[in-house]
Amino acid sequence: MAKVTDLVSKLALPVAEEAGCELWDVEYVREAGTWYLRIYLDKDGGVDILDCEKVSRTLSDLLDEADPIEGSYTLEVSSAGAERPLKRPGDFHRFMGSPVAVKLYKAKNGRKEFAGVLAGYDGGDITITVGDTALTFAGDEVALCRLRIEF
Repeated sequence: MAKVTDLVSKLALPVAEEAGCELWDVEYVREAGTWYLRIYLDKDGGVDILDCEKVSRTLSDLLDEADPIEGSYTLEVSSAGAERPLKRPGDFHRFMGSPVAVKLYKAKNGRKEFAGVLAGYDGGDITITVGDTALTFAGDEVALCRLRIEF
């Protein structure tokens, strides 16, 4: 049986593209006893509330028709955000040279969080540069890698 997120992605992709957006991610999570279906969008120049509304209305009707999820849930459509997580290999390649924050499952050199510039991605392993130093983290060490905004 296909995962809920895969089924919803197939429905959401053409809807997002029709709205002039890129489907960034789909999450189906339970928080405080409520299921949430979250659709994250991206677009050159940024996603606005009208983009989210258009995708939400169209996708809601398609979800009602296809009924890929048993039970009730809350549909949320939003921007992927400026400090979005990087998950797929294409995400890492697209943002090579960008500032990132890496969070580890277990401390390494006494720290669980590292900030630097994304310098490499190879089969799940992530390399960042911090000043003149390159740090590489094995994919199974990394809990999260997200873009970081510098001021």
